[in-house]
Amino acid sequence: MAGRQDATDETHAVPLADGVLSRPRETEAYSVDVSQALEKLSEYLSKQGLKSTSQRRVVTEVFFDPDQIHGHPTVDELYGRVRARDPKIGYATVYRTVKLLVDSGLVSPRNLGGRQTRYEVEDPGQHHDHLVCVDCGAVVEFEEERIEELQDEVATRLGFSLSDHRMVLYGSPGPDCNVPGCERDVEAR
Repeated sequence: MAGRQDATDETHAVPLADGVLSRPRETEAYSVDVSQALEKLSEYLSKQGLKSTSQRRVVTEVFFDPDQIHGHPTVDELYGRVRARDPKIGYATVYRTVKLLVDSGLVSPRNLGGRQTRYEVEDPGQHHDHLVCVDCGAVVEFEEERIEELQDEVATRLGFSLSDHRMVLYGSPGPDCNVPGCERDVEAR
């Protein structure tokens, strides 16, 4: 599948059982920044006959904040971040703006377990998979060339040509968990 990064860079690699390394996805891998997202949303709103409001701008800026972009926020989590920046923005505005971000192709909804939909940046031409901690809900994006090759082989063997796929793995980390965003009690480890 196109757009994958070279999995041989061991800078941030995670060792697998057989000694092969799987590399978590890097922050700079996203090709959409705040200004591009605002421009694309503005174009979409204009085509739909909708206004580009300051509140929609704030929600978009918060969603595409480079310090938070690797999160997979729910609408509730995004609402909390938006309220920290502008307490006048209501939940309904955040919810409707997220829908507009999805409709415009900037954001994709993801079911990563739990009861609420999570959202992430839609990054055309790029691909990654997800590993979700069943203990704390942390989401790790990763790329693993061997998995991609195996999926292609299986599809070919069954007479298919893959156009896309989504894979989410669920698991519990070992006692030395160092997953960014882990919410487990450090003492309990």
